[in-house]
Amino acid sequence: MTDHPARWRSLLFVPVLAERFVAKAHTRGADVVILDLEDSILPARKAEARAALGAAAAQVGQGGATVCVRVNRPLDLAVPDIEAAIAAGATALMLPKVMGPEHVRLLAEVAAADEARHGRAPTRFLAIVETAEALPRLPDIARADPRVVALGVGGEDLATEMEAVPSADSLYLPAMLALLAARGAGIVPMGSLGAFAAFDDPDAYRTALRRSRALGFGCAACIHPAQVPIINEIYGPSPEAVDRARRLIACFAQAVAEGQGAVAFEGAMIDLPVVDRAKRLIARAR
Repeated sequence: MTDHPARWRSLLFVPVLAERFVAKAHTRGADVVILDLEDSILPARKAEARAALGAAAAQVGQGGATVCVRVNRPLDLAVPDIEAAIAAGATALMLPKVMGPEHVRLLAEVAAADEARHGRAPTRFLAIVETAEALPRLPDIARADPRVVALGVGGEDLATEMEAVPSADSLYLPAMLALLAARGAGIVPMGSLGAFAAFDDPDAYRTALRRSRALGFGCAACIHPAQVPIINEIYGPSPEAVDRARRLIACFAQAVAEGQGAVAFEGAMIDLPVVDRAKRLIARAR
């Protein structure tokens, strides 16, 4: 596994109060484990969930996964959530329902104070946009603060606001806007096109992931551990793909040495853009 966002593939949500899920999370193979304080925690149990973060973070991180905490959106909950997450040793925070760059910068100020208090390194932000109002601000959100390392849209909440069924069709445009904003800012686009909450049809899920990866999404979140190996397989470079990329780069290097800017390789013409894609693929390989 790796703690570098550019190499993240799978992000597994785990309700922080679900002890049996927390206990096994480190065995699931996810690159990031997201301890959830938001949707999966009833309002009356928010303080209890916050108090459980210390033990849960140590448990889920023992296999090498990045420990992330999804905080709540209302400020009166977000502020204590952030302090508890940082005190627990989380190295990333997922920010739901981000309104705009000012929202990100405000939470960055909160995090900085908590990091100084607890002697922690700067925490990374995964920003999630879940309202139609915030969609035009995606490029500004992506560049709001150096802490922001990943950006995506929250399909279920956004579809609800749109009065749409969450699907590849209804979420295509918002998801692609987030992808373009993320790539433009040099951060990781999170996402997959399809029904996020459905895990009873692995073949359909695999097909949706292949399409999403081909469109350029860098990592994907999931709510069921059975989805993790599928994401890792499709979003991570296969050994065959890495081997081909290395051969391609070597072939092009030889062509350049001979004064050629393009050359045939295994039935196709390759040039600099193709070589750049091959180099990026190798950089993602673990």
